[in-house]
Amino acid sequence: MSRLHLHILGSGSKGNCALIEGPQGLIMIDDGLSRRETLKRMAELGLSADNVSALLVTHEHSDHIKGLDVWCKHWRCPLFASRNTLASKESLAHVPVEEFDPGDVLEIAGVRIQTYSTSHDVINPVGYRFDALGDSIGFATDTGELSSHAIDTLKDCRVLALESNHDVAMLRQGDYPRFLQERILSAKGHLSNDQAANAARELVTDRTEQLIAMHISQDNNRPSLTVKSYARALDATLDDEIGSTATRHSGSQQLTIRPAGQYRPMSIQ
Repeated sequence: MSRLHLHILGSGSKGNCALIEGPQGLIMIDDGLSRRETLKRMAELGLSADNVSALLVTHEHSDHIKGLDVWCKHWRCPLFASRNTLASKESLAHVPVEEFDPGDVLEIAGVRIQTYSTSHDVINPVGYRFDALGDSIGFATDTGELSSHAIDTLKDCRVLALESNHDVAMLRQGDYPRFLQERILSAKGHLSNDQAANAARELVTDRTEQLIAMHISQDNNRPSLTVKSYARALDATLDDEIGSTATRHSGSQQLTIRPAGQYRPMSIQ
């Protein structure tokens, strides 16, 4: 293996799970899918659960942890979460966990993992940056804003998985009650397409080859809207009229922009 790979099994409110493939196996990020669905989607990507070296949690909302207990009963890989995250869930208080504080650096399976605080309505939410083999992957979802520390941590990754949750106009004109709209739009909610696009201007460099729109709302967004928003911000060209993907060429470097899906797993090489 010459560099890191990102595998996304599902991204959205119906269940989240991703894996970083490094020099010594797989590192899972969240497990918000059933055991059956996790294994099915891993198999579709040619991955084996026996190669999972560790499981990292971003936060305790059910769409990120509902498969955790069953997974830990079948696979004994170490589980990592920020301090008090799992203790806040009575159903998971018995699960052995190695706790860390946001900002700590973890060394797991040959990968250096920089943790950082995100901004969400939970106990102690975190995001991650993975570095190994001279390569890097940034991972940021479920956050209402990105702090300067988060920006510094995520900048200049080859692969950037960045939340682009909602289109503000769709959210405001949709069926969500006002209190839920306000929660999503708050600093402890989710990044909008415009917020994500503005952040991408700071985060994407000539080194960045892949930008993945994450945690796209099925009710208040469209994958094409996320791609178009990123494309406008980064001066990229849509690859088709729909806006399923976009590409930016800068000298010999190419940036591809694409959305992650809720039900269709994908691998980013």
